Amino acid sequence: MKFSDEFFNKVEKKTNVNKETILGLAKKVQKSNMKDENTLRDLIKEISNIAGKPVSKEKEDKIISAIVNDKIPNNIDKFVN
Repeated sequence: MKFSDEFFNKVEKKTNVNKETILGLAKKVQKSNMKDENTLRDLIKEISNIAGKPVSKEKEDKIISAIVNDKIPNNIDKFVN
């Protein structure tokens, strides 16, 4: 999936996270076992720190459950519009 600069600009405007950081995280995610709970918890903590947004244990558990059970939508554009 290829994202436009407009997409990255919208994300940066909302999160203060730049394109290079996002692409670095994307590479890390691609190399990770997304079905491993510990890996997911580490990624969530890293993303939380980068974005400066705390994630509660309850929300972390919900995110992990959604990822492990393939309940993540394919189209993420709606999250930044």
